[in-house]
Amino acid sequence: MKKWITMIALVTVVATAAGCAKTTTNNNGNTNANSGTNAQTDNASGNAGGGKAVEITFWGDWAGDGQKQFQTMVDAFNKSQDKIHVKYMLQQDLITKFLTAATSGGAPDVLLWDRWRTPLYAPKNVLHPIDDLVSRDGLNKDDFYGEAMNELSNGDKLYGLPLTVDARALFYNKKLLNDAGVAQPPTTWDELEQAAIKTTKWNGSKLEVAGFSLADNGLFNMYLQQAGGSMLTDDGKKTNFNNEKGLAVLDYWNRMLNDDKVYKVGFEQGLGEGTDAFATGKVAMTYNGPWMLSTYKKYGKDLDFGVVPPPAGPNGDKGGVMGGFGLVIPEASKHQEEAWEFIKWWTANKDNALLWAKTSLNIPGYKPALDDAFFTGDPLWKPFLDTLEFAKTRPAHPGYSVMETEALIPNLQLYQQKKQSAEETLKKAQERGDQQLADNEDVK
Repeated sequence: MKKWITMIALVTVVATAAGCAKTTTNNNGNTNANSGTNAQTDNASGNAGGGKAVEITFWGDWAGDGQKQFQTMVDAFNKSQDKIHVKYMLQQDLITKFLTAATSGGAPDVLLWDRWRTPLYAPKNVLHPIDDLVSRDGLNKDDFYGEAMNELSNGDKLYGLPLTVDARALFYNKKLLNDAGVAQPPTTWDELEQAAIKTTKWNGSKLEVAGFSLADNGLFNMYLQQAGGSMLTDDGKKTNFNNEKGLAVLDYWNRMLNDDKVYKVGFEQGLGEGTDAFATGKVAMTYNGPWMLSTYKKYGKDLDFGVVPPPAGPNGDKGGVMGGFGLVIPEASKHQEEAWEFIKWWTANKDNALLWAKTSLNIPGYKPALDDAFFTGDPLWKPFLDTLEFAKTRPAHPGYSVMETEALIPNLQLYQQKKQSAEETLKKAQERGDQQLADNEDVK
């Protein structure tokens, strides 16, 4: 989904990776490399048999805590056998470097893959299909989240296995809701609005506590599903939000922002860099992902919080967007068989998928791991797992990501800033978005 487009960062992760002078936070709570130096960790091959292990490279852009999490899995794999030795290599501008390496040599053997890139890059023949490997080794595709598998597919070919799955759920501050007389967390748009009104606190013209965060207009897709709509038409070729469903979302946002005044654009940014508005009690309710559970738990009794699935829309429609990452094999890899063994060990084995979950606090894409007490014994995981049952991945159009980031989001920002009407916003986003989809329909 990692992963998701957010307008402001809700948490800053401090990177400690050697050779990484600067980092930025991705949507999984891990940090991406933003340095000219490629950090890599050398380990003993662990080849107890005395023969020379085949060395393969694993590229990713998770630095800081994310790099440590990857290294834990790499070390565990290297110690589990003596035929293959994996080396994790931290990369800046991962996709740019990968595309260059794919044609000029030096491609990695395993690549961390933001799944929604698949329809844009699979047609370029830079990824190796794994259907034959899955069939040969008897893997059951139903053991993985179907939406995540679809997102790793293009045409009739599968290009990787899901490493993580995630979806946004509603975090709520129990004390703020209780103090405001809200007995139960919201389950519908109306209940969310009323709870937000009751928990909002103004001191004259100064907003002190926002009832609900509306900072992330990248969640429009989720709200649109809750309104009963979809981002693209049934044929998947044009946008489908310039209609009454899209208007329902913007009208809801407008009511919360300008009538109810439960939030103020820029409120969280104004609290200072690195300040988490929810953790500090400045926001009563907010959408966030499972990667924030460990962060918020660290506050202990100072932050008594709960989590529920996203509230349903006015007609009872549920909506959620599944994000996450996968592991893929580049077509130019010189060790595809060894790369597959590493990917299979990590993502298609219950014990190893569970080790990954406990190490990273991500939900693994391998469903049998979710039966463990690590998940079933902690009620805070349940809202995310429930949401994943109805959450949908983003449309598999090669131009979708461009449409969302360059056509839709900028217009939604203007709308929230009251610089254009709802009708004008959706019309401009549709016109620009349809052009972006058409321009990027044929990938070469």
